[in-house]
Amino acid sequence: MVSVGYFLSCEESGPHELVRQARWAEEAGFERLWISDHYHPWVDAQGQSPFVWGVIGALSQVTRLPITTAVTCPTVRVHPAVIAQAAATAAVQCEGRFVLGVGSGEYLNEHILGDHWPPADIRLGMLEEAVELIRALHRGDRVTYRGVYYEVENARIYTLPDEPVPIYVSGFGPKSAALAGRIGDGYISTSPNRELVARFRECGGEGLPAQAGFKVCWAPTEEQGVATVRRLWPNEGIPGELSQVLPEPRHFEQAAGMVTDEALRQAVPCGPDPEPQIARVRAYAEAGFDEVYVRQIGPDQERFFALWRDEVLPRVRDMALAAS
Repeated sequence: MVSVGYFLSCEESGPHELVRQARWAEEAGFERLWISDHYHPWVDAQGQSPFVWGVIGALSQVTRLPITTAVTCPTVRVHPAVIAQAAATAAVQCEGRFVLGVGSGEYLNEHILGDHWPPADIRLGMLEEAVELIRALHRGDRVTYRGVYYEVENARIYTLPDEPVPIYVSGFGPKSAALAGRIGDGYISTSPNRELVARFRECGGEGLPAQAGFKVCWAPTEEQGVATVRRLWPNEGIPGELSQVLPEPRHFEQAAGMVTDEALRQAVPCGPDPEPQIARVRAYAEAGFDEVYVRQIGPDQERFFALWRDEVLPRVRDMALAAS
């Protein structure tokens, strides 16, 4: 049975608005939350990028929903020892309802200190070492660590949750999905790709949770929805590895100029009709995901939540019951 959560976008919403959306999500019947971790938005029109750890602290005081970062890069912009402390505090604030979602990151966010952006294989090696270090610190011991990429000397985290923080690993290709199966407590993706879920499970993830997320745009008409996506999230139509290697929002805007409206329609269900949104949830469930998160693009948040409360979530639950 698939569990449905709401995706809080730090690129599009400020901290106060994210807290409001979390409250609305819980009231509408969503069961959990994703929250993005960025330094920059993808394009300037999105207009926000608050510090995720401060927002999580605020969320812990207003909602009982589980929260996952989707995703934090613990390798370049922030040292994994610092991420370990931040995640431990978040888990204490959320009384154990926190998952640290990690990934190999994007140049957009990770170049800001002037660090070299390594190729994908090295980034995956850095991520594996970072996860190893975070787990060591979460055991509460005094840690001295000498790795290929990171060093820590006499570090100990004193504020810890009762249980170690679960670490889910994102993966958008076979290598990263295999890494998620080998080192992760769960898997994170954004596409309903059955083969990647299978890869995760056969590489050690059997029986572990798999999460995925997608975006929709409720609007009075499909055309208005596509126009909103074009303005705020044209990067949803950018293919391939560009999202990992472009350095600034203006470069995403330039690349998005080549994305057609039809490509955006295919990427994002738009308009008032619940059926395409329900079909998108079904696609992820059929691909093997256990948790699916949805993000409403644009200002019509309250009407989106009303639609999902009244029409989409009841249908999704009926679908899950019929499948079981």
